[in-house]
Amino acid sequence: MGIKSFQGARKQQNTTETVTIKVSDFMTRDLITFKPEQTVEEVIQTLIKNKISGGPVVNDNNELIGVISEGDCLKQISESRYYNMPMEQHTVENRMAKNVETIDGNMNVFDAANKFLESKIRRFPIVENGKLVGQISQKDILKAAIELKGQNWK
Repeated sequence: MGIKSFQGARKQQNTTETVTIKVSDFMTRDLITFKPEQTVEEVIQTLIKNKISGGPVVNDNNELIGVISEGDCLKQISESRYYNMPMEQHTVENRMAKNVETIDGNMNVFDAANKFLESKIRRFPIVENGKLVGQISQKDILKAAIELKGQNWK
């Protein structure tokens, strides 16, 4: 009398199969962007209304030229008060960070996570052929990790 298995037939599990997850799979494509000629006051209103902490600055050709954040706006408010100057005359171009680090959309999500940890930056724009195509945030990386838990990661 042979030994019978109560498990029945099992599908052969392929332990070498891994999933490569790219930044472009989880980046935000529908972005709120700013123009260099906008006022800092307009930016503040947009940040509050949309519950965001900053955004990319693009020219008329949708080319990334900078990033403006809550911190940039706070500096403006502080300096306006200190120098007793009205805020309306200050534009995004004067306040934005111009030296912007970007991430390649083909980068692995976990490499991107390391880049976030090393840089202390909260979001990276993604540029293709000189044009802004999306943005990846720390929160997007966290969403990717939760969505893909239980799979082998590469």
